[in-house]
Amino acid sequence: MYGENKRKALGRLLQEIIAQSGDVSALDWVGKSSEFNSCLPADITSYQGPSWLPSLSEDGMQTSVSSLQDTVVVETISGLYRELGSLSAARFAHRRLHLPCIAFLVTEVRGRPGQNQGANFTYQVKAKGLHDFLITAEDRLIQFWPERPALQTFYLVRPWNRDLLELPDFAELPTHTEPHPSPDASQSMEEYQTPPGSPLHDILPVPPGEKGTVDSESHSRALRLIVRLGQPFSAFLLAQQRGGEYKRIASDHVIVAQVKDIASARNIVDVRTLEIL
Repeated sequence: MYGENKRKALGRLLQEIIAQSGDVSALDWVGKSSEFNSCLPADITSYQGPSWLPSLSEDGMQTSVSSLQDTVVVETISGLYRELGSLSAARFAHRRLHLPCIAFLVTEVRGRPGQNQGANFTYQVKAKGLHDFLITAEDRLIQFWPERPALQTFYLVRPWNRDLLELPDFAELPTHTEPHPSPDASQSMEEYQTPPGSPLHDILPVPPGEKGTVDSESHSRALRLIVRLGQPFSAFLLAQQRGGEYKRIASDHVIVAQVKDIASARNIVDVRTLEIL
């Protein structure tokens, strides 16, 4: 927009990218927060390039899936898969980001004496279900622990990436000839339709005799999702505001977190859509 400063123009551009594509990689930055929205960077240089997080080979994936098969309950992981599959894409409304994510409640924030770097402050953070991690921030954070609780609620969040579902590419799936409805069919086609937004809406009709194969593939995708959720991931810290919304706490370094026990992921994964100012 004419006369708009550079930072607001960047915020408006990133808002449009997320709104059009649902791509949450635009939230993967370090540095100062934008005045436009705290989940966006103040400067384009806040993006550090490709993620350095380790990738999992297909052999490693198969090994991890095999080890999980006897330790997790099929119905449990399938339920988590469906819940995550039903999430909508990230969106903006009136400069507020509505972010589907996996949230981990922060239970402790303590300063690390002697580890402060110049004007920055380093803290050790504990969150439910995660290994402890460090965060370095320019601003001082509220320190709290179970014996000295904070008035605010803090979450470490992993923005939801729908690619983790590994849904089939419809363009690559074989097509099946649909039988013509009989003239005396009493049920309308509407009774057979899956409601939009349901994870089942992403799966094509199953021909007779192939249900077992589809069930096996769905179970496999659910196990693969659990394995991926157990890998290290980049995340960011949110602090609840007075009106119930959240603001991102900017960090000068990438926050890397990891789930402690992936076999019990269903019990520790809190799926939410948070409103961020």
